[in-house]
Amino acid sequence: MTPASILCILLIFLVPLASAGLTLINIGLGRSRSAAHAALASLCVMAVAAIAYSQCGSAWQGVPGGAGHSLTMAGKEWNWIAAEPLFLSGRLSDGSPASLAILLQMLSAGLAALIPLSSGADRWRLSAICASAALLAGFTYPLFAHWVWGGGWLAQLGASYGLGRGFVDAGGASCIQAVGGLTGLSVALILGPRRGKYMAHGIPAAIPGHDAVVVVFGCFLALLGWLGLNSAGAILFAGAEAGRTVLIAANTTLSAAAGVLATVAITGIRFGRPDASLCANGWVAGLVASSAACAFVTPAAAVAIGLIAGVLVTFTVAYIEWPLAIDDPGGAISVHAAGGLWGVLAVGIFARIPNNAPGQWLAQLVGIATLVGFVLPMTYSLNWLLNRFHHQRVAPEGERQGMDLYELGAGAYPEFVTHNEEFTQQ
Repeated sequence: MTPASILCILLIFLVPLASAGLTLINIGLGRSRSAAHAALASLCVMAVAAIAYSQCGSAWQGVPGGAGHSLTMAGKEWNWIAAEPLFLSGRLSDGSPASLAILLQMLSAGLAALIPLSSGADRWRLSAICASAALLAGFTYPLFAHWVWGGGWLAQLGASYGLGRGFVDAGGASCIQAVGGLTGLSVALILGPRRGKYMAHGIPAAIPGHDAVVVVFGCFLALLGWLGLNSAGAILFAGAEAGRTVLIAANTTLSAAAGVLATVAITGIRFGRPDASLCANGWVAGLVASSAACAFVTPAAAVAIGLIAGVLVTFTVAYIEWPLAIDDPGGAISVHAAGGLWGVLAVGIFARIPNNAPGQWLAQLVGIATLVGFVLPMTYSLNWLLNRFHHQRVAPEGERQGMDLYELGAGAYPEFVTHNEEFTQQ
């Protein structure tokens, strides 16, 4: 095994810390009476996603140069889905870059499936969460990841149409973050807002998270996970040399730092003091936005990417809550969907890719259009169908009691009083 492969393995071992960080952020930004439910749901999502991806998702994603199904249109081949063996048959035993990519993708699929938990917090049934995670990890995620990382048609835009190097996403701003965030948007639309979130005249009520300390600690864990995710992804999927991990780590850190400072400044100006939950979202938005271009930008550009991500998340959180009236307790739509799309676009603006041809920005726009115009309707449709056969929202009594007592029979903090009747309307 080469030194580069050993480095990749060590980096991949950091990736679960990103999932742990997002789990703590989701828990802290939700209600205390749903904390145990959020924690168990995260664990179940990782388990379901790992099994769904390993059994069928990896077969749909494939690897560059592997077997796939193509369509010929206008004299060009459009590779749309892989045709690899199911159940990971014989694909993990050689320690090759392809096997490392599969391991990374198994963890990445779980990370993508964790993101919608933030949008459905305090009202999403555990069984429905598991079913939705299986759909995302077993089909939605691997399909789009094949187009980007498995040799699919988005990756071939450079060879087919001369658009730069084709769609470029080193660390998963599109495949992981935007796909997860757009699924979160779909879930929030299907579930509807939490009871008591919007008053009779439509003005949103503030429902703050219960533990800012847990949220901030989750941000530090997320940074460690993102260092592994961005570095391993850049080596395995973007052809970055192992020596560039220092630059990738620096760019990831700088983008997160710029994101949180931008949010601190904006909330301090708008509200007279910084908002801890929004600042945490700014930190994660900086991490998200750094992912696509982390291996191909200068540190100064990484700061600019993070600053814009921090500004973007601050205003989109408010806009989504009002006037769009979409209840997203943890800000997943703003952080992961909007931040991920911005990170993808940043490749076309800031990246300096070796041996790159003109038109990279257009290839990135094609990827963004695919996410918004195809992936969002598809993931909404899949979850809408799931909701028709297996209702996703908990009963009103479950919201009154809290998800912990209603679905698990015990709270996360039994020694404290965690429940107050907050609902003033039916």
